[in-house]
Amino acid sequence: MLLGLIALAGIGCQGPSSIGRAKESRAPTIVKEPARVVTRTFDPANPPADMPPLASSDEIAQCESDFTANANVGGQAQRTDSTHAVITVSQISITLQLNVIIWVPEGVSQRVMDHEQGHRQISEYYYQSADNLAAQIAANYMGKQVTINGPDLDAAFHKALQDIGGEITEEYDKQLDPNPAQLLYDSITDHSRNDVAVQDAVEHAVKNVAVESGQPAGADPPERQ
Repeated sequence: MLLGLIALAGIGCQGPSSIGRAKESRAPTIVKEPARVVTRTFDPANPPADMPPLASSDEIAQCESDFTANANVGGQAQRTDSTHAVITVSQISITLQLNVIIWVPEGVSQRVMDHEQGHRQISEYYYQSADNLAAQIAANYMGKQVTINGPDLDAAFHKALQDIGGEITEEYDKQLDPNPAQLLYDSITDHSRNDVAVQDAVEHAVKNVAVESGQPAGADPPERQ
């Protein structure tokens, strides 16, 4: 019997597997870290190297949101012979994080700053229910069985757990997609150029994204600030 634990953020392995006594399966564990929000100013004539390029030539600021999931997958493998085994996923824990950087030029107007804060609110709105989404995805993998084979079952075992962790994080990235709401928000506000109130635009975007873009809405709209 093999027992292993693989830690993944995206598809990168962050923890070694081990061989030991099998443990009983348990419900997925989801840890949602508080969102981290930072505002950075820059010189438009000399933007910092770590700043992403602006979306278009007429954009002067942007809100960069990074949703990450670190999935730790544990499993038990029962050997059927010297070159074959069946893995059963018995443990999944996922740590979620949202990092937001609001990039604004020096001397930015309050209108533009408020607009970027609207983008931040939309990201936080989607993050509200991210733990529920991660739990639903992880639950589909609990008890999943995978057959492995090869001359080195230990290596195949670790590789299979890594692949499962990659599938989980890939599905999370696919389903947690605020981009349609962000694009709708920019369309409503004309990228801060019109007089539509930011909060009204945010609420409209998250409430109507399912109708106007085909993406399901998530939790309740963010509270007015």
